[in-house]
Amino acid sequence: MAARRAIKSINWSGIAERMMEEDRAIFSAFRTKSDGYLRRMQENPETAPAIDWSYYKKHVSAAGMVDQFQKEYESLKIPYPADTYTSLIEDQEKDAQAHVQKFIQESNERIKAAEAEITRIQSLLPFNEMTLEDFAEAYPEHAWNPEKPTMWPHIPEAQPGPEPEPIPKSDH
Repeated sequence: MAARRAIKSINWSGIAERMMEEDRAIFSAFRTKSDGYLRRMQENPETAPAIDWSYYKKHVSAAGMVDQFQKEYESLKIPYPADTYTSLIEDQEKDAQAHVQKFIQESNERIKAAEAEITRIQSLLPFNEMTLEDFAEAYPEHAWNPEKPTMWPHIPEAQPGPEPEPIPKSDH
C-alpha cells in the first residue's frame, strides 16, 4: 500500500506576491480549498487503528465469528490510487525550467545589446551641440538625404512610390 503524502509547507505569500491583482480572488479561493483538503486529510490517521481482537474474543459469545471477522479484516486491502500525475507535472516542470533558462539567456543578450546602445549613445555629442552632418553620421537612416528627397509630412506612408498611381478612366 502506498504511503499518503502531503506537501508540508507551501509558500503562499511568495505565490501571492507574484499574482496579478485581478487573479487574487481565484487564488484565495484555491488556497481556502487546498487548506480544507489538507485539514480533512490530517484529521484522519495514516493507518487504521489497531483492533484488540483478544478483547472481542473474550466478550463475544458467537463461536468463530470474531475469528472470521479478523481473517476478513486482515485480508482486506483497499488499493491506494496510482499516482499518474506526478511524472507529468515533473515533465512540465522540466519544460518550464528549460523555457525559463532560454528566456533568461535571451534577456541577458537583449540587456547586453541595450547596454551597448546606451554606451554608443552616451559617446555621441549631445543633440543641442550636434550639426546636421553629425546627426547624419550618427543616424543615417533618419537623416535628410539630398539624393532621396522626401515630401511633407516626411513619413514613409506619405512618400510617392516607385510608380505613380494610374489615372482612372472615365465611365463614358
